[in-house]
Amino acid sequence: MKRWILIIAVLVLTVSAFSFKVGLSLSTLNNPFFVTLRDGAMAAAKELGITLFVADAQDKPAKQLNDIEDLIQKKVDLIIINPTDSAAIVPAIEAANKAKIPVITVDRGAAGGQVVAHIASDNVAGGAMAAKFIAEQLKGKGKVVMLVGIPGTSAARDRGLGFKTELKKYPGIQLVAEQVANFNRAEGMRVMENLLQAYPDIDAVFAQNDEMALGAIEAIRAAKKLGKIMVVGFDAIPDALNAVKKGEMAATVAQQPYLMGKLAVEKAYDYLKSKTIFIPVELELVRK
Repeated sequence: MKRWILIIAVLVLTVSAFSFKVGLSLSTLNNPFFVTLRDGAMAAAKELGITLFVADAQDKPAKQLNDIEDLIQKKVDLIIINPTDSAAIVPAIEAANKAKIPVITVDRGAAGGQVVAHIASDNVAGGAMAAKFIAEQLKGKGKVVMLVGIPGTSAARDRGLGFKTELKKYPGIQLVAEQVANFNRAEGMRVMENLLQAYPDIDAVFAQNDEMALGAIEAIRAAKKLGKIMVVGFDAIPDALNAVKKGEMAATVAQQPYLMGKLAVEKAYDYLKSKTIFIPVELELVRK
């Protein structure tokens, strides 16, 4: 009898030894991309027996700071953060560092604080991919505008850098304007309406995410220029893929948000067993 009690006790200790609590702080769940990322994280957590706490910052840096403070109070073993703003997130990461809670960033990087791993696509390469596609479709000549995401994010910075660097290889193509639309569909439409007034003869639009691209398409449709102005997005969310199929969007750079979320939780689990790694998630260009 004592032997069976000992065996059961050992089994319980073995199971509980790797039973972790992990926090996931997302910039917003108002974007299908991050909903898919969350779903990947939840699937991995279920598979690994991890208790996952998910917080939605609603694109508000102050709320994200409060969310992370709550996760620290819950004494989670690790926090996965998708920053609303790469600079504004630093105090939150430093607070986690002070509490000796390791941090992993996903999709967007942080400007400071100690991070044990970063799970992301190569956004510079993605921006360059979009520029090369546009340049080839325009045969090296034309006018282009760029819709910029949230300026404080690494994703906006890197996608813009890759796009503009690659575009310099094509002297016949002019980037006539770049306007902030904060990764938001409604803002993308509003900004695009203004750009069409200022630059009625543009040939293409690069939007740093699909939400802005879809908003731009609505503005272009209202101006009766659908099919005359090429639109390229970034993320390959379902609505964008549908727009590509219908020929309304020329292309979108596909990330893998489900895999990002899954990898973030898997690497959290690995790190909590004394491992750490950076994993770049591959990109692909989705065309009709």
